[in-house]
Amino acid sequence: MKKKLLMITPENKEINRFRKKQFNNFIQITMPYLAAFVDEEKYLITLVDEYNQEIPIDQDFDLVAITVNTSNASHCYRMSAEFRSKGAKVVFGGPHVTLLPDEAMEHCDYLIVGEAEHTWPHFLTEFYREDCKKKLYKMNEVPSLVGLPIPRRDLIYNRFFTKGAVIASRGCPYHCSYCNLKQIYHDAFRTRPIHEVIEDIRQIKSKYFVFWDDNFFGDIKYAKALMKELKVLNKRWAAQVTLERCKDEELLKLAKEAGCIYFFVGIESFSNESLESVNKKINNVGKYETLIKNVHKHGISIQAGIIFGFDTDTKDVFKKTFEACNYLGIDGVTVSILTPLPNTPVYEQYKKEGRLLTEDWSTYNGKTRVAFQPKQMTPEELFEGYMWFRKEFYSWKSIIKRMRVSRTNLLHNIIVNIGYRLSIKGTFQKKKL
Repeated sequence: MKKKLLMITPENKEINRFRKKQFNNFIQITMPYLAAFVDEEKYLITLVDEYNQEIPIDQDFDLVAITVNTSNASHCYRMSAEFRSKGAKVVFGGPHVTLLPDEAMEHCDYLIVGEAEHTWPHFLTEFYREDCKKKLYKMNEVPSLVGLPIPRRDLIYNRFFTKGAVIASRGCPYHCSYCNLKQIYHDAFRTRPIHEVIEDIRQIKSKYFVFWDDNFFGDIKYAKALMKELKVLNKRWAAQVTLERCKDEELLKLAKEAGCIYFFVGIESFSNESLESVNKKINNVGKYETLIKNVHKHGISIQAGIIFGFDTDTKDVFKKTFEACNYLGIDGVTVSILTPLPNTPVYEQYKKEGRLLTEDWSTYNGKTRVAFQPKQMTPEELFEGYMWFRKEFYSWKSIIKRMRVSRTNLLHNIIVNIGYRLSIKGTFQKKKL
């Protein structure tokens, strides 16, 4: 008899309200990917993403699998308690439980710690036989990315234009002190066979997709070879890259020919002092203008990652960053509040200094809360400045000014900017600095 398996991508209501009106929210690939490992002769799969679905708490399941990130941890713990009270077994995986397995184990029946290519199918086999010999399943060796299954996009509900997410590589060669990739993954950059990536993309019905790689240009030789093959598919895509790598003219030319619309680049700050304070020395503020112009010259837009709250940030950082973004014609930003994620160097530093304000993990979302005491302003000033920046950046005046500088993918950029504008409109009263 088949066992009923529910696989959940969680999203608490606070973050959902923040993201819902944006137009470029591609799916998180973890659960559709892990669903591809499930033997359907043994399990009946239900896949649920809280971004646009309700959790079927009233239905009965034998096993509930939840991927847990830090900002959703408390939400996942409550959800787990409800399912367990109804007799279901709950298995956790994901970044937060990999970082804090002892805490997570108190709220579930089983844990999948770290990368799951081997442990997840092994656990499913044992669970089906009712022969789980342990509660914690951990991958100790570095898993290969050869022979990965195609994600079960057929199980995704109502996300036609944004269900196309793909991985071509895993890991990042850099060691930024606020990032938890090194604690989540093995510290080894790996690539997937190019023909397997191309076949995965070929099966995406939409014309649009995103590479969910941590650093798509982590291996330039590999990226160039992949993009040469990708060109024939005539798709449109985005990827996260390091801005410093965008000095390579051939790399950008191949990206554009292969259908690239925009790069997400972790600019983080317009202060070299701030970048050095978190070990992001790969970024050089003095080169930003040249590199961004080079990306725009090749017809590719820039979605910049910006972080506020570094120890070197003062209250003038918000205006300075806003003016710099307008001057450079940055097409869009994903702006965040610095968040000391568990087990990162920044977390350990702030904990030692007594600067963590709470261990309520819902506060650690980088979007609607401040979880630590900044060095040169109050938590309230950091949040208000962050909100002021978001509103000003997505004002019509700023949108028009930036589009005039960029002149890149104008229709796409206007649509995305409007989506971000709608996501903040009416949420907070306008702050003035």
